[in-house]
Amino acid sequence: MPARTRVQGHPVTPNGVALGRACRILPDMSASSAPPSASARRARVARLAPVLLVRAAHPRQALLTALGMAVAAGASGRAAREIALVSVTVLVGQAMLGWDNDLADEKADRADGRTTKPLVAGLDRGTLGFWLACAVLLVVPLSLSSGIDAGLAYLASLVVGALGNRLLRRGRLSWLPWAISFALYPAYLSYGGWGGGAEGHPPTVAMTVAAGLLGVGAHVLVSLRGLVDDNRAGRRHLPLRLALRLGAPRLLVLASLYCALVIAAIVVVAGTVGLSQSTTV
Repeated sequence: MPARTRVQGHPVTPNGVALGRACRILPDMSASSAPPSASARRARVARLAPVLLVRAAHPRQALLTALGMAVAAGASGRAAREIALVSVTVLVGQAMLGWDNDLADEKADRADGRTTKPLVAGLDRGTLGFWLACAVLLVVPLSLSSGIDAGLAYLASLVVGALGNRLLRRGRLSWLPWAISFALYPAYLSYGGWGGGAEGHPPTVAMTVAAGLLGVGAHVLVSLRGLVDDNRAGRRHLPLRLALRLGAPRLLVLASLYCALVIAAIVVVAGTVGLSQSTTV
């Protein structure tokens, strides 16, 4: 058997490899070949453009609004195809408002270091603008497919929402765009039907007022997650003013209770006064 030699204090194998160095190399090779962790994979997926684009659409709010409008359309006796049209139209419109909101907030989000916001996390502004333009081009014919009056009512709610993304939202009147937008929803359903020539009837005043009140509550609930950042940025919208007085946990409970009571009132109004004034004649 050939004798082992030593290189700088390490025994050497017959093929000339120092044992100490080989032992140090093996852990390095195993570490470099190890698969990425689950958290690293999730972080990589979260940075993908399609994922960031969906997040920028505020999907939870969009889905809940579309679902609520679909339920309201079904409760008012609309046909299945009309319910589907309402759902798709509202979903596209809400995604449009979400994308517009992130574009309007980009500068403030970067200044505040909100790395969870899609545009700050790496979503390209041009990509978001392109999809926003596509949503605008899509939501107009979708809205008018329920009838001219219904379509104009829903498009008006979107215009109010887009203006609210840039005006009033940082002050004490931040609730106003939400109230107006929600108050236009009954008109969209009441006037709506199938096809551009559909003609309905005006909504009842009671339903319009109740929907506007629900919009105020929705504004408070949606704003709760960003209260800390909004306070640090010096904003003083209605939810923040209430949270500073009541505390965020108490405001969450009260706002949830408020929305539940308003929804109950809407159900009562729908069963008595009705959605459309045609039911009161």
